[in-house]
Amino acid sequence: MVTYCSLADVKSAMNISDAVDDALLNGVIESASRFIDGYCGRDFAAASGTATRDYAPTGRYESLLIDDATTIVSVKIDDDLDYSFGTTLVPGVDWQAEPLNGRAAGQSWPYTRLVPLEDGYWPLGKSHRATVRVEATFGWPAVPQNVKQAAIIQSARLFSRYDSPLGVAGFGDMGIVRVSYKVDADVAMLLDPYRKIEFT
Repeated sequence: MVTYCSLADVKSAMNISDAVDDALLNGVIESASRFIDGYCGRDFAAASGTATRDYAPTGRYESLLIDDATTIVSVKIDDDLDYSFGTTLVPGVDWQAEPLNGRAAGQSWPYTRLVPLEDGYWPLGKSHRATVRVEATFGWPAVPQNVKQAAIIQSARLFSRYDSPLGVAGFGDMGIVRVSYKVDADVAMLLDPYRKIEFT
């Protein structure tokens, strides 16, 4: 899977010039990247090629949440609920992709939802069955700079834990200084705009 910063990025941030701990650093970079995936509820892999994915709408005329996509090739529906996905919807007539113009929060952003227009709707199958098939280029144009910086900070934080394996970072005037297990405030600040909010 993709990592969101490089070994060189983390070594530069931590002023490490030798290769003694490269294996450990590569491990924490991978862990930090997967933490970011879980924290945000999405991954930031670069878009590459087209793929087909199926979705189950929650309402006939509600927005349909999809995986992040840089381009959408086609949207098909299983209109008669026979598992055929035989009806191709017309963009701009039956549906539109949002965020509009591929921009959100002041930057380039992949499409995250499809909205039915006047002539469009989503078929509703039994047991929340998938009735919409989307062919698209899924992924991000590039890893956002905020995500890269969060990955560097989180990687450095994880690597530093090897110096405090029992959760003790040192001793101060007031006694033992313990490691905080909360999400780093700067990491949270960088990543919060990218978190998916899901309601169940």
